[in-house]
Amino acid sequence: MTIAIYPGSFDPITNGHLDIITRAAKLFEKLIIGVYDRPNKSLLFTTEERVEMVKQSVATLPRVEARVFSGLTVSFAREVKAQAIVRGLRMSADFEREFDLAMMHKELSPEIEIVCLMADLKYQFLSSSLLKEAAELGATVDGFVPKHVAIALRKKVK
Repeated sequence: MTIAIYPGSFDPITNGHLDIITRAAKLFEKLIIGVYDRPNKSLLFTTEERVEMVKQSVATLPRVEARVFSGLTVSFAREVKAQAIVRGLRMSADFEREFDLAMMHKELSPEIEIVCLMADLKYQFLSSSLLKEAAELGATVDGFVPKHVAIALRKKVK
C-alpha cells in the first residue's frame, strides 16, 4: 500500500489545504494528514481543535485520515510507513522554503519521496496566517475555509 503524509499546523485548515489533500488522495492509496502539535509559531487553535477541524473537513474522502504528530516529520513518516511526504506550493517564495525542507528530509530519510503539488490559482495567495489576520480584523472568510472552520474562526476571534 502506498502511503503518504501531508504534514502541517493547519491553524486552521483552508480550502487551499483541502485542494492539495483532495488531489493527493487520488495519487496514493492512503493519505495521512499530520497535524503538528508543536509548530514554532503562535497558534489560534489548540491541537485538539485543529485535528477535529481537519477530521470534519476530510470526512467524505476515502482513505484519508488525520493524526497528531510531534518531532521530525520524517520520523512521523517512518512511524506510519509512508513512502512520500506531500507538500503544497503556492508561489515562488514557498519554493525556496520547501526546497530546503525537501533537501533536509532527503538527508535524514532518503527512502521517503517528497511530492510537491502546485496550489490551484485561486488559492495562490491563501495562507492560514493571512486568513486569521483577516478574520481578526472583521473580514468574512467563508469562501476560503469549510463552513465548520468559518464558524470556529468567528467564535475564536470574537
